This record gives sequence, C-alpha cells and structure tokens, in this order.
Amino acid sequence: MAANGAANGSGGAKPVFSNSYKTLVLGLLVTAYTFNFIDRTIISTIGQAIKDDLKISDTQLGLLGGLYFALLYTLLGIPIARLAERFSRVNIISGAIVIWSAFTALCGTAANFATLAAYRFGVGFGEAGLSPPAHSLISDYFEPKKRATALSIYSFGIPLGSMFGAIAGGWLALNFSWRVAFMIVGLPGILIAIAIKVFVKEPPRGHSDAEDHPVSPEDLAPTPPPFSLVNEFKELGAVAKTLFMKWPVANMVLGVTIASFGSYGSGQFVPPYFTRTFGLNYAEVGLITGLVGGFSSGIGTILGGLITDKMSKRSERWYALTPAIGLAIATPIYVAAYLQPSWQTAAMILLVPGIFHYTYLGPTFGVVQNMVETRRRATATALLFFFLNLIALGGGPPFTGWLIDQFAQFNFTHNGGGAILGSLSEMLQGGTKGGARFAEMCPGGVAPDGAPAALVSQCKTALVHATREGVVVSICFYLWAAFHYLLGSFGLVQALAKARAARGEA
Repeated sequence: MAANGAANGSGGAKPVFSNSYKTLVLGLLVTAYTFNFIDRTIISTIGQAIKDDLKISDTQLGLLGGLYFALLYTLLGIPIARLAERFSRVNIISGAIVIWSAFTALCGTAANFATLAAYRFGVGFGEAGLSPPAHSLISDYFEPKKRATALSIYSFGIPLGSMFGAIAGGWLALNFSWRVAFMIVGLPGILIAIAIKVFVKEPPRGHSDAEDHPVSPEDLAPTPPPFSLVNEFKELGAVAKTLFMKWPVANMVLGVTIASFGSYGSGQFVPPYFTRTFGLNYAEVGLITGLVGGFSSGIGTILGGLITDKMSKRSERWYALTPAIGLAIATPIYVAAYLQPSWQTAAMILLVPGIFHYTYLGPTFGVVQNMVETRRRATATALLFFFLNLIALGGGPPFTGWLIDQFAQFNFTHNGGGAILGSLSEMLQGGTKGGARFAEMCPGGVAPDGAPAALVSQCKTALVHATREGVVVSICFYLWAAFHYLLGSFGLVQALAKARAARGEA
C-alpha cells in the first residue's frame, strides 16, 4: 500500500502511496462523511414525528436542525483544525466520529425539546472534527490538478448521507419511532472510527504538491514547531486574509455560503412538505427525498469536480463558472417542482436540478485548498466552515422555519393566502398581525382533537401553503449565490497563479 518511507516522514524519505491505497483512504473518508450527514440531517426526515410528539413549532424544529447543531460545530472547528495542523489528523477524525455517533444515539432518549437541543449541541461538537482534517489529508494524498475531483468524491458523502438518512430514518420512524431512528443510525459510526484508525496512514504535509516543490524538512519533521498563541492568531489572520480579502476567493466563499443557506433551509422542510401536502407517510417521504435527492445531487457532486478539473486546463475561471452556471440552471427547476399538484410529478422533476445544483462543492473546496500553504489547509477548511455553517447551517433552517410560521399565520388569517410574492409583500408590511393566532389554534400545525371540521381544514390549508412558500423562497437564494460565483471568476486565474508562486511551485 505504501512504500519507500514511513508515512509520518521518518528517515526524511518521501513515501509513495499506491492508487489503490489512496482510493481506500478516500473511500473511508467518504464513508465517515456519509455517516456525518446521516446523523446531521436525519432530523429533517423525522422532524414531523418530533414536531407531533413534542408539540414544537417549525421555528424550534429549524433550530434543532440548524443553530443548535451548528453553534459548537462552527466554534470548535477552528481550534480542532489548528490541532490538526500539528498532530495526527487520523486520530482527530477517529475520536470525532465516536463522539458524534454517541450523541446521535442519545438524541433518541430525549424526553423534551431542551434535552434534544442539548444532545444536538453534542452532535455538532463531534462533527466539528471531521472535515478540516479530512480536507487536509485529501490534499496531501492527491495532487492539485486532481484535488477538485477528490474533494468532490469526498463531498459525495453529503448526498449519500442525506439519502440513507432519509430512507432509513423514514422507515424506522414509521415502523418504530423517531427515537429508535436516532439510536440505530448513530451507533454504526463507531466501526468507521476503528477502520480509519487502523487503515489510514498520516502522510507528510505537502506530500502531493508539485514535484519542483519538494517536501521541506519542517514538513517531514515528526514534531511541529512549538505552540505560540501569538503565532496561532497570525496563522488565522493569514488564512482569513486569503479567504475574505482576495476578490475571487471571497466571492466564492459568499457563493458557497449563500447557496448552503438556501439548501439547508429548504432541505430541512422538504420531507415535511411532502407529508403535509400529499399525506405521505415517513417511509414514503424518505424514499422520495432520499432516492430522488440522492441520485441527482450525487451525480452533480461528482460531475462538479470532474468537469472543473477538465475545464480548468483551458482556464481556471471554470472553478467559479461551473457553480455559477449550475446554480442558475437548478433554481427554476426546483421552483417548478414545488409548484406541482401531485407528488409523482414533483418527484420526477426533482431528478434533474440536483445534477446542476451540487456542482459547486468540489470546485469551491479545491480553490480554498489550492490557495493556502500546506500547513494551513485544515485551518482554511475550518475557517470556511465556520463562516459557512454559522450563517448557512445555523441560520438557514431557523430562517425557513420562521418563514413558514409567518406564512402559516398569514394564510390562516387570509383563508389560504395568495401568490407567493403577494403574500410575502403583505407580510413584510405587517400582514400577519391581527386575527386568531395560528400557533394557538393549530398547536404543532394541526387542529386539536375534536375541533370543528372547518378549523381542521383551515389549519391544514394554511400549513400546506406556508411550507411550499417557505421552501420556494429559500431556494431562490441559489440565484444570489450564482451571482457571487460569477463575480469570483474574474481574477481567479491570477489569484491561483500568485498562490502557487508564493509556495515556490511552477
């Protein structure tokens, strides 16, 4: 698997890793990321069951899927990444998987909203330790021209995890309970942690960078430079300057953040949309959202890296143009799907947009990794994820949940509301004020037992319209993201050339 030197750089020789071994490493990291997203996003599939059981609002449901997970996930990502620049990335990843898997299982024991929220904080704490060191490992195993593809394959864990989480979560919630669903999907992560610890070696820093930039003695040294708090802040400042002060990179960071804001927000409420609108059970919704979403978004994730690496040979502007074009094409197709009167038609249409939508992941991560020094790569991912997830994951689901609550109140007092833009305009002008309160008359989104038929119908109609409207509004953020990617294509070639020159690469 590996030859000509130890992976930790002992003896000063640069080790050689076979293609089959690198495939094994990437496969294990994809599996870890898959379980990461199963445990992270399963709450969207079983959210309606949690809402019915605990009698919570859509805003609270959004907080469970968003801010309460994202807070520790984003805050701890940076210090964990700094540890990953100095110590074994493999050990950090293995330990993180154990932590988040245990907290996911504990979510199934929660008796109330507060306890469930506390456990979701724990899941975020564990999951903070995966992607920054994983991105750094992948960048050391794969050379720059193949990095977007490798990172796209790693990112394939997102649709794969969302798909398995939706299918398994829906089936378990229907046949057992949402509590059992959490427990069953949480525990297998322990086996993945063991496999990574046993099979993945720690490569030297900068191992796969250009051959005319040989691994330095510092990179091969088993012991990193002494810790200095001042130096740590300098390192963070240098990475932040690269991500946020360089025009093309900053626009790509804004693009991935805004696209993820819309994606996390709408994705949290797509399963409830199918349940509320078409009366499908949790297993049926899991199959629809899992298989349909997983198929299209999986293809898009892989294609994004492959197309970008191929087109970048002509011009590196394609690192930004590929996401810009993909998001612009995907948006109207998504909107059309959620305006359909039948779930069959909606599901068929949803086979298409993810192919274009998810092209943004690999190219963005590739640019970030290629713009920074070898010992700053985990930090760059952590800082990107801090900005991205605090805003997108932390804000997207609560925003969409709040939006649905507002639309529900508006529709409840306006007998179903009207067109989305008209309803939104009137809401912004205070149109949700006055009249009976939806949350009081329809606790948990449904009329109380024994309520008059008229109230039952009014609650259902208001919630169905509100969910559709909230999802559609969130999806429209993709167009905003596409604009930033387009802006990022200007000057990107020069920025990448300067980054290579700064590292002494050709």
